[in-house]
Amino acid sequence: MTQFSVLPDRIGVRMCAAALWVAAALLGAGCASDAPAKRGEVQGEPYSKGEWLQSDGNRVTQVAMRANEASLILLADKLYRRNPREWRKTATTREAALAQVAAAVRESAPWPPLNGQRDVAALSLALSPGFEGDRVAAFIIACADTIVTAHGGKHDFYYLDGIDPQYVYNAARDMEIALWLLASRRDAKDQPLLLANEIGPQERNLSFEREFGKIIGRLDFLAVYMTERYRRAGINYVQGLLMAPALAFLPVH
Repeated sequence: MTQFSVLPDRIGVRMCAAALWVAAALLGAGCASDAPAKRGEVQGEPYSKGEWLQSDGNRVTQVAMRANEASLILLADKLYRRNPREWRKTATTREAALAQVAAAVRESAPWPPLNGQRDVAALSLALSPGFEGDRVAAFIIACADTIVTAHGGKHDFYYLDGIDPQYVYNAARDMEIALWLLASRRDAKDQPLLLANEIGPQERNLSFEREFGKIIGRLDFLAVYMTERYRRAGINYVQGLLMAPALAFLPVH
């Protein structure tokens, strides 16, 4: 005769064993790989205590934000190298000017030469012919401010934080416009306001376009991911209700 009194204990043991097996499988899949790593190895962000207050969606959003910030600093460095006159307006060295930009990007600090303009308005001002400040700093900080504004003004994301996917999608389009302005805006002498991409008979430099493409791609992916996440929440709930009866009954012999 079946001992129903011990059935809950058996179920608990089975569930624990299954959970351990799944965890071991996931850890093994994440740690073991036969893929070649000749061009670099994929790296995640280092562990932080704040992760305990983050959902998967929060974590994806924050990783994308960090990657976009890093891309903007890389773009600033590239622009300073091609336009040294710009960093000389605010600093004694290119490295010092880049450090100022990095701090402003991370802290979302107002940039005085932008006269209080933010996000897309600041982008337009930074690439206007009459702007006399450090154009590289103004352009990169305006790009960063546009992205952060689309994320609700936040750099870090936790359980109670949410973002509107449409704003993130709009930010991706704004970055496309920023790239177009960077390539097309010229001064009164028909010279580029900032030297960036270059296509010549002996050299092709499209690194600026590629880096902007990464930013745009991350923003577009995040917008779709968040839209799917909100849509799937209801589906997952219904699936849980439908699967509950099947999971509640186990064979007794």
